[in-house]
Amino acid sequence: MLAEPRKEHAWLQQFVGEWASEMECSMGPDKPRQTSTGTESVRSLGGLWTLGEGKGEMPGCGPATTLMTLGFDPEKGRFVGTFTGSMMTHLWVYDGFLDETGTVLTLETEGPSFAGDGKMAKYRDIMTVLSPDHRVLTSNVPGEDGRWTEFMTAHYRRTA
Repeated sequence: MLAEPRKEHAWLQQFVGEWASEMECSMGPDKPRQTSTGTESVRSLGGLWTLGEGKGEMPGCGPATTLMTLGFDPEKGRFVGTFTGSMMTHLWVYDGFLDETGTVLTLETEGPSFAGDGKMAKYRDIMTVLSPDHRVLTSNVPGEDGRWTEFMTAHYRRTA
């Protein structure tokens, strides 16, 4: 079961390195947006996966550590991964696709609803590569009208 990296795996390797992040998020529709900063260290696992460990202040949570895994499943023809953090008990499971331009990776997932009603909701994280040293992650949730609404934006700038 020796997997060989494909072009999609090679695409993910551009995230390997050290990054500084600036995040802005909404804690609710009637609340002001909050900002925070952090770092992310991304390494490769066999050229097939990237493992990104983030550290910083999470608005409303204090210091936090996060871990994102990203890979590509040739059998599904889809990007796959996970996200979790020291401030949560839910493991977010990603299923996604790369757009035609090769610069936007859309990752779909499901997790606890922001309503706090114990239900699950759909979410979408979109990673946009602006340059080799700058990428943006936006997190979105569908509104009551079904349109996706951004609630978090993070800019990552390469430091090494």
